[in-house]
Amino acid sequence: MIPLELSLVEPLGRLHARPWADAVTGVEIDSRRIDEGDLFVAVGAGADFVSHALARGAAAALVADDAVVALATISGAVRDRSSARIVAITGSTGKTTTKDILAAICGPQAATIASEGNYNNEYGVPLTLCRLEPDTEICITEMGMRGLGQIAWLASFAKPDVAVITNIGPVHLELVETVENVARAKAELVEALRPGGVAVVPEDPLLEPYLSRTDIDIRRFGRVRERGVFEIGAKKIAVKTNFTARHQLQNTLAALTAADALGLDLEARGDLHVEFSPLREEELALAGDVLLINDCYNANPLSMRAALANLAERAGPRRRVAVLGEMAELGPSAPEYHREVADALRAAEVSVVVAVGPLAREYLPNGRGRWVATASEAADALRELLRPGDAVLVKGSRAVGLEVVAQKLSS
Repeated sequence: MIPLELSLVEPLGRLHARPWADAVTGVEIDSRRIDEGDLFVAVGAGADFVSHALARGAAAALVADDAVVALATISGAVRDRSSARIVAITGSTGKTTTKDILAAICGPQAATIASEGNYNNEYGVPLTLCRLEPDTEICITEMGMRGLGQIAWLASFAKPDVAVITNIGPVHLELVETVENVARAKAELVEALRPGGVAVVPEDPLLEPYLSRTDIDIRRFGRVRERGVFEIGAKKIAVKTNFTARHQLQNTLAALTAADALGLDLEARGDLHVEFSPLREEELALAGDVLLINDCYNANPLSMRAALANLAERAGPRRRVAVLGEMAELGPSAPEYHREVADALRAAEVSVVVAVGPLAREYLPNGRGRWVATASEAADALRELLRPGDAVLVKGSRAVGLEVVAQKLSS
């Protein structure tokens, strides 16, 4: 991290500093991750771990009056000292994988950092910014939201140069109520751009009311019409990837458009190999020639349909099996959105369905398939139903905890 004087931190709460320390060179909120010279910021019950952080070599520990404000202030100060170009990515689906793809594009050409996993909230975004070094050229952040105003808050201290919106769909409707409000919330990222910034956005009519600024560069991306060929403005770029899912190719188009906005040479990179963050389309070969697609990190109506289409494509002649958890935070329309997944299951010609969680009953019209209450029960049910040569998709909202399914099958 670009060193930050403790005099800037001291007004934010109770500061416990080593006698020799006058600056910090990193920020952590987990005392187990402390390196020498770091600042430990206590979040929640973190005040109980101040001694542990100092024992591990922290230069100082801060018990903040307001941890969210403190992290924003600290990371904003680091960002202001950096000459790196900041890319912020949001969207209803594909934020993390688009971040992973863009990092793979940028890394060979520029000193790049990117958020870990899905560090995309009021804690994760500051921690990413606090990894900025004096020689960092590009910083890729991910910004999530559960309500209006949250992306505006994150952008207020991240101050992005490039804003990327992957797509708009029905997510977090318990708080924002309508898909139109989802677009409004995501568009806060475009509104936060400083004059001269670049907005990379999909061709979506819901976003158009927020794209009237004339002091920024607005770059729209369409659909991937031909595998391996990406249209960026007037250019066609041929890219060979180590992944084939159509929705990931769409995320690749968004990432390439952002890379073009950063001035990178899109022709210089050769094949594109991306290591996706865990629990996102992991393909595992199991005993009996079973293909397991472990995509259980999260789910919403858009990503569920995309995952089922990918299952159909990857399965080929194999029997298709889906273990699907319910989708959270969809508000009063949740049953309807779950019934739409039943239609997608039929379109993907899925033969066996294990539905997990109360709302997941809607995946099983006329009771065809098996319903279970928990992820552990789903794993047991799958063991009974699985045949050699099957292709299995595991996907559901984070709260369902479907990662245990892959764990049990792999053990």
